Amino acid sequence: MKAFPLTTALVALLAASTASTASAEPVFNRIASFAVADNLPADADKKSVTSAEIITASEDGNLLVYSDSPLKAIGFIDITDPGAPKAGGILSFEGEPTSVAITGAKALVAVNTRESFVKPSGFLATVDLATKTMDAACDLGGQPDSVAINKDKTLAAIAIENERDEDVNDGQIPQLPAGDLVIVSLKDGAPDCASIKHVPLTGLADVAGDDPEPEFVAFNSQDEIALTLQENNHIVIIDGTTGVVKTHFPAGTTNLSGVDAKRDGALAFTDELKDVKREPDAVKWLDDNRLVIANEGDYEGGARGFTIFDKTGKVLFESGTSFEHAAAALGHYPDKRSSAKGIEPEGLEAATFGADKLFFVLAERASVIGVYKDTGADPELKQILPSGVSPEGAVAIPGRNLLATANEVDLVEDGGARSHVMIYQRAEGTAAYPQIASVQKDGVPLGFGALSGLAAIKDKPGMLHAVNDSAYSSQPRIFTIDATKSPALITEALNITRDGAPAQKLDVEGITNDGEGGFWLASEGDAAKLYANGLIHVNGKGQIKAEIALPEELRASEIRSGFEAITSVGEGDDLTLWMAVQREWKDDERGFVKLLSYNPASKQWSAVRYPLEKTEEGWVGLSEITIHGDHAYIIERDNLIGNAAKLKKIYRVPLADLKPAKLGGELPVVKKEEVRDLIPDLKALGGYVVDKVEGFTVDAAGNGYVVTDNDGVDDSSGETLFFQVGTMNAM
Repeated sequence: MKAFPLTTALVALLAASTASTASAEPVFNRIASFAVADNLPADADKKSVTSAEIITASEDGNLLVYSDSPLKAIGFIDITDPGAPKAGGILSFEGEPTSVAITGAKALVAVNTRESFVKPSGFLATVDLATKTMDAACDLGGQPDSVAINKDKTLAAIAIENERDEDVNDGQIPQLPAGDLVIVSLKDGAPDCASIKHVPLTGLADVAGDDPEPEFVAFNSQDEIALTLQENNHIVIIDGTTGVVKTHFPAGTTNLSGVDAKRDGALAFTDELKDVKREPDAVKWLDDNRLVIANEGDYEGGARGFTIFDKTGKVLFESGTSFEHAAAALGHYPDKRSSAKGIEPEGLEAATFGADKLFFVLAERASVIGVYKDTGADPELKQILPSGVSPEGAVAIPGRNLLATANEVDLVEDGGARSHVMIYQRAEGTAAYPQIASVQKDGVPLGFGALSGLAAIKDKPGMLHAVNDSAYSSQPRIFTIDATKSPALITEALNITRDGAPAQKLDVEGITNDGEGGFWLASEGDAAKLYANGLIHVNGKGQIKAEIALPEELRASEIRSGFEAITSVGEGDDLTLWMAVQREWKDDERGFVKLLSYNPASKQWSAVRYPLEKTEEGWVGLSEITIHGDHAYIIERDNLIGNAAKLKKIYRVPLADLKPAKLGGELPVVKKEEVRDLIPDLKALGGYVVDKVEGFTVDAAGNGYVVTDNDGVDDSSGETLFFQVGTMNAM
C-alpha cells in the first residue's frame, strides 16, 4: 500500500491533455449538459428548486433516469443522441426519492416518507419505463438511501439509513431507531414484496454499534453485498442470497500531510491531519475480491480521498491527498468550504471500457470527476473531468462509450447555475479540459482560482500575468502563466504584500505593467467590507509602494460594482492608466458607465462614457479593458448563466476616441465596435455558459486570451476556462 504521488498524478493528467491525436489513448470529453429544470412541467414555476442526485441508465443506454429529492420526483432524459439530450419529463411521488436503479423495463425507486427522524418510513416503487408510471410499491419499514441490483437481476438491496438528526445532541450518535439492510427478490424486474429480508446490522461497528447508519450498497458477481456505514466508519460484506453477514471491518483511519485545513481565504497545503476517520459514502466492487470506497466523511472524519480494500478488510491502496492535490492544480480547491472535508469525495462508478477497467471518483465540493484506471495494483489517474456543481451520482454506459453525472446543487434562488446532468463521451483524441493548470511547488500544488484580470508580459509571446480577486482575501497574488503550453501552466505566484504581510482589504480585479518591472492593480471597492475602489502600485516583488484613492468627485457616487479592470498606454511621465468601471454609479445615466483615466505623474483624473448593451434580465457591465495597437478592447457581459446568458462579448474602442474630460462636467461618449461573441467559446467544452468572463489581454505576438473567474469554487463548478481568440492584429 502506498499513496499515489502528486507528480505521477499530474504527469498522467497533463499527458492525457497534450497527447497527439495519432498516438493518444481514448479520453473522455464532455459533449452535452442538461439543465434539470428543463424537465419541469409546463405549468410549474421555472424557478422551482430541482436536483439530480442518483442517476442510472436503461439497458440500451438511451434513457437516463435520476432522482430529484426537492421536487419529490424522478426525471427522464432521452439521450438517443447523447450530444443533444432531450427532456423526458418527471414522475412525482408522495415522498422524497433518494435513489434509483434499473432492471430491464422497470426502474426501482427508493422513496423516503418519514414522518420524523424518530419515525422513519419509506417504500420501494416499481416504475414502468415505457409508460413512466408507478406499478407497485413495497413497504421498507424505514428511511431508504441507496439501491443496488445484482448482475442477474434477481435481487435488489436497499440501505435503510434511518439517518440522524443533526440538530439533536449536536448530531451525535447513537440516535435510534437503528438502520438495517433490506434484500428483496426480483421477478421480471419487479420486487416480490413478500420476499423482503431485513438484515440487522447492530453490534458490528466500534462506533455507535447499536445505531448503524447504512449509506451505500453494491453487488459483486457472486451476489455479495458491500455496505458502508458512514457515521459508524464501517464496512459490511453480506451474502445477498441468505442475508448472512459474512464479514465486517472498520474503514479505519489515515494520516494526511500537505492539506489545507483552514478556511482562511488562502490556499496553503501545509497542514497535517492525524488519524482521520475515512467514513465512506459510496462503494463499488472492482472485482469479486476488491472494493473501493469514497471517503466523504459526514460525521467526524473524511479522509479526502479513496481507499481500495480486499473483502477481508486489508487496505490495498490509499489515495491520501493525491486526488485532492490534482484537483487543486486545476483551480478546483474549495477553500471556503474545505476545513473539514477538503474536496469531499462522495460518489463512485466503475465499469470496463474496451480493455480498460476504470473507476470514477466524484468530488462533491471540488465539482470534478477523477478517472482512474484499475491496474490491479496502484490505480492510474488518467483524467480529471469538469462537472456541474456538486456531482452526486454517475452512471457509465460502456456499450456507447458514455458517462453521465448527476450534479445536485441548484443555485436558482441565488441567480446561479441550475442542477445539471452532464454527458461525456470516450474516444480517441485529446482531453479538452483542463485549459489551465498549475505546477507544484515544494511537493504541493500551487493553488489558484478566481482569476479576474490578465496582462501580457512585454516581448514574450504566450507569457501572461493574472491576478486573483477577493475570493482569496488573505492571499492576493500575481500569477505567471505560460500559455505556450497546452494546457496553459501557472508557473509562479507572487504574493501582494503590505508592510511585509499579505495585503488585506483588496479585491484585485485588474492588472497592467508599470513599465518598470512592477504593476498597477485595480482594486474593486465594497463599503460593506470597509474598503474602497482604488489603484495599487506594486514593485516586481509584489510589495505595495503606493495606494491611490479616488478623488472626492468619484467617491461621492461610487458603488460596490466598481473598478473591474485596468490597462495602460504610454510610458514614463506620459503613462496613462485606464480603468473600466463595471456598472453605472450613482451619477451615471442608465445604460452608460465610466472609463476612468489617471496619469500617475500629474495625478489627474478624467473620464469618458461607455454605452452598455441592453438586457431584459439581470444587469450588464464591463469586466476587462486592455489596450493593443490602436484600440482599447473591452469585455462587456451580463450577469446571467446557462441558457439565460445572452451577452458575453469583446468590443473595441479606437484610442483616438479616448479623449477624456475632467470630472464633474459633461463626459464624451465613445463609440464601440463588436469584435467577438464569446458565448460559442464558453459552450465549446459542453458545459453551461458561465457568467464571469473576467480577463482578456493581447500577448506580444498579437494573440488574444480570455479567462473566466471560478469564484474560488464557491457556489460554482470551479471550472476555469482559458482560451485563445485569435490574433487581434488581423481584426
